[in-house]
Amino acid sequence: MNLDFLSGIGDAIGSFFATPVVQLGIKAIGVYIVIVWLAAAFWAFRDMQLRTANPILPYLAAAFVIGFTPVLFLFAVAIYKIVRPQERLGEAYERGLAEEALLAEIDAIEHCATCGRKVHEEWILCPTCRTRLKRVCPNCSRLVGFEWSLCAWCGRDFDRPLSERSVGAIGAVPTPALRGDTAPAAPAAALEPAARVRARRAATAAGATAPSPTPRP
Repeated sequence: MNLDFLSGIGDAIGSFFATPVVQLGIKAIGVYIVIVWLAAAFWAFRDMQLRTANPILPYLAAAFVIGFTPVLFLFAVAIYKIVRPQERLGEAYERGLAEEALLAEIDAIEHCATCGRKVHEEWILCPTCRTRLKRVCPNCSRLVGFEWSLCAWCGRDFDRPLSERSVGAIGAVPTPALRGDTAPAAPAAALEPAARVRARRAATAAGATAPSPTPRP
């Protein structure tokens, strides 16, 4: 009696799965599982491309998912998500840019060369170790660095002497003494003393007024 009952249940189940509608549904489910399996492999391939610059690893990730067959590919996806790189290339690039920007901001903050403390950009002396930080331009009284060769505000050149800077500023031609040339020779009359000139003039006037001598018989 029990065997007949069990055999009847088995026949009913077999007849149910033998119907065309159920067979079509089973085939549709199988096709759906295969599509999801291949889609998971393609997803692993694209995801690995975004996370590494190695051209071989994306193919290995896709082959790893395919190798688990449509039955166990879900386990392959879970394992892949555990062992894959946790950061994408774009995220790593953005993180690198953020770190560089942070380092640039830190470098932009002025520090004392002696004690390493933070100092203000308008300070002349370090209040901690009294190290001289900047100097004052003697022309415009603005703060300038010790390594500057000229003032960025007024253009004063700290390397040249003051006489040369003044000559260059007014645009005048250097004198022969500044250039190292010899001065042109002055006329002889200009070099004679004033007394000698006056004596010559007096002698000339006396000769013109003196009477001429009388001739002898």
